[in-house]
Amino acid sequence: MFSLGSWLPGLAWGWALLDALLQGETPPGVAWGHPGGDTHTPVTCCCLFPAGLVGACAVSVLCSLLKVYLYIQCLNDPQRQAEKEAIRAQRWVLEPLHVVVLTALLALVGSRVAALVVLEFTLRAISTLLSLGKGAHSSQLYLLCQYSLGCGVSCSLSFLLEGAPHSTCNLALAAGLAGLLATYTRRLARHVCTLYELHSRERYCGVCILLLAAGHGIPQLLWKALAITFAVADLAAVALINRDFLSTGEAVRFWTPLTICYALLVVYMQGEK
Repeated sequence: MFSLGSWLPGLAWGWALLDALLQGETPPGVAWGHPGGDTHTPVTCCCLFPAGLVGACAVSVLCSLLKVYLYIQCLNDPQRQAEKEAIRAQRWVLEPLHVVVLTALLALVGSRVAALVVLEFTLRAISTLLSLGKGAHSSQLYLLCQYSLGCGVSCSLSFLLEGAPHSTCNLALAAGLAGLLATYTRRLARHVCTLYELHSRERYCGVCILLLAAGHGIPQLLWKALAITFAVADLAAVALINRDFLSTGEAVRFWTPLTICYALLVVYMQGEK
């Protein structure tokens, strides 16, 4: 008979292994290729990290809500019926596959590269917003920000949960809630593309009635959500990058020429437009 005490070390090691894999690290006491080592190195094999899954689910939610808005707009415009049929004809089976591929991609990219992607997109977004008065359309940002949104969510989670107690449970909870939200928004998009035209005429579906009354506010809702997300992601990205510098002088030498170059690039782009 095995006593409870004999099981506790194994349970503790298993929990440490699960926590390390979820955060993309090698568990204590295991060094890949060096048995018995005690180093923490990044896992080079393909692991689907919860932070990457949350980022992919955020992109899925954005795409689903955009699809709902575009379908409603095309339905109300007789000249855009071909676009409406194209949206309805999209294969819904490909959406879960897109989430899986994006999750793996965000997991392999890592938090530091994701931080650079977020900062680069933020500067491009600022340039686009500055040129709105010259004929640019803010709807372009919804299409351009999808991968950057996933990077922003994943690097924000990596920064906020770094060293936090019960980080494994927090990551699992975040991944579960993100997956649930992405699933329901996909169902909403499928419902709208299938039954919105009928339900909006008959006025007996609560969801379709709500979209009929407030569907025009979807872009504003997405705009506010993206602004908050990228504000947090930018702070997390700067903190993650500064963590690699040994002194303030090194950080200043890195950020000063980079800021000047990007500022000149934005000014040049504005002059071209």
